[in-house]
Amino acid sequence: MTAPTTTLRARRRGGWLPTAALFLGAAYCLLPVVWVVMAATKSGSELFSTFTFWPGTGFAENLSDLSAYRDGVYWTWMANSALYAGLGALLSAAVSAVSGYALAQYRFRGRETIFNILLAGVLMPPVILAVPQYLLMAEVSLTDSHLSVLLPVILSPYGIYLARIYAAAAVPPDVVEAGRMDGAGEWRIFRTVALPMMAPGLVTIFLFQFVAIWNNFLLPYIMLSDDEKFPLTLGLFTLLNQGANTPALYTLVIIGALLAVLPLIALFLFIQRFWSLDLLSGAVKS
Repeated sequence: MTAPTTTLRARRRGGWLPTAALFLGAAYCLLPVVWVVMAATKSGSELFSTFTFWPGTGFAENLSDLSAYRDGVYWTWMANSALYAGLGALLSAAVSAVSGYALAQYRFRGRETIFNILLAGVLMPPVILAVPQYLLMAEVSLTDSHLSVLLPVILSPYGIYLARIYAAAAVPPDVVEAGRMDGAGEWRIFRTVALPMMAPGLVTIFLFQFVAIWNNFLLPYIMLSDDEKFPLTLGLFTLLNQGANTPALYTLVIIGALLAVLPLIALFLFIQRFWSLDLLSGAVKS
C-alpha cells in the first residue's frame, strides 16, 4: 500500500468530523426557527400545555387574532417597517454609490482622511450615536416622526466603504478616461458607465441596509412615542411587554415574529437572481 493511498483513506475516515460540526452548527441555528414556525400554529392552550415541535391547530385563529388586534395595528407596523427599510436602504445605497465612486475615482486633498473617518464610523457602535441623533432631531422638531427614523440611516459608513472598494475594483480608470475624451460629463459617466458596473455591489449594500433597518430597534425606540409609527421590532416589543399581564398576547408575538421574517426571506430570494445574472454575464464576457 502506497503512502498517498494511506493518506487518502485517513482523510476519508476523518472527513466526518467537519461534516458533524457543520450539522451541529446548522441544527443550533435552525432549531429556534423551527420552533417559532411550529409555535405559530398552536393555540394558547396548546402553546402553554406542551413543549413539542409538532404543529398545532391554531394557525388560522392566531392569524385572525393578530389582524384583529387593535384594528390591524400589526399591518401598520409592517407598512412602517417596509417604508423605513425600503426607502432608507434605497437612499443609503444611492448615497453610498456617489460617495464610494468619488472616493475611488477622484484624487483630492483630504480624501484619505475622509476615508479613515468613515472607517472609524464603521467601528463605532450604533448605541453611541443614538442619543446625539435624538438631540439633533429634537433641535429641528423632527422627533416622533417618520423622518426621525429615516434620516439617520441614509448615511451608512459601511455602505460607503463597500461602494468605494467595489468601485475601485469594478470601474477601470481607463473606461472613465475614455468617457471624458468622448466629451461626456462627470455625472453622465457615473450614471451610464460606472453605475451599471457597480450594480452588483450596490445590490449587496441595499440588502445589508434593508436587513439592518428592518431589524433596527434602538433608534425607533428612542425617536418614536406614537405606536402608529412603530416598526415591527418596536411593535412586537410592546406586545411582548403587555404579554406579562395578558399571556394570550404571546401567541400574537410568536406569529407576528414569524410573519416579520418572511419579507426578508422573499427579498433575499429575489435579489439573489441579480447576483446570479452578474456572475453569468461575467462568465459570458470572459
